[in-house]
Amino acid sequence: AVLDESTGKVLVVQDRNRTINAWKFPGGLSNPGEDIGKSSDTRFKVLSYHMDCKDCSFHLGDTAVREVFEETGIKSEFKSILSIRQQHKHPGAFGQSDMYIICRLQPSSFSISFCQQECLRCEWMDLQELARTKHATPITSNVAKLLLYGYREGFDKIDITMREFPAVYTGLFYKLYHRELPESYNNIT
Repeated sequence: AVLDESTGKVLVVQDRNRTINAWKFPGGLSNPGEDIGKSSDTRFKVLSYHMDCKDCSFHLGDTAVREVFEETGIKSEFKSILSIRQQHKHPGAFGQSDMYIICRLQPSSFSISFCQQECLRCEWMDLQELARTKHATPITSNVAKLLLYGYREGFDKIDITMREFPAVYTGLFYKLYHRELPESYNNIT
């Protein structure tokens, strides 16, 4: 969910080739080995799916950032995980159970250039409108309400953040996603 905190608008798409053209957050499948959240500061050269973006070079930190850019042309930065949906027997999960992770992203660009092969429409929508509309998927509507609560009351009340720790295996690290602990608990030794 890409939220522009200065305007209270969120980026939404309507998928092409769906039976119901409901508003939803842009996203898609994770590539093998690709992180959910922020990873190392690596620069990638990307040949975009957008017809008008031939050779775009920018920071890609995770699945959500990449998918948002591929579908909408919007560059963004990972802030947190908002929610996780688990669904068994999902028709698009290749016979596997599906874990759908919705992240909170902050936009670093605002001009939409959406992929017309994947999306029917794309726009910045008022977050309160998205939370109320009947023309959104149920998960989008529920996460929009969660996002609206965080926008109004503080993201610390809803965010699941990431910290990286050294693994027990030499030279390897793991990412732990959790609600933030008070500083006094982080410093317990």
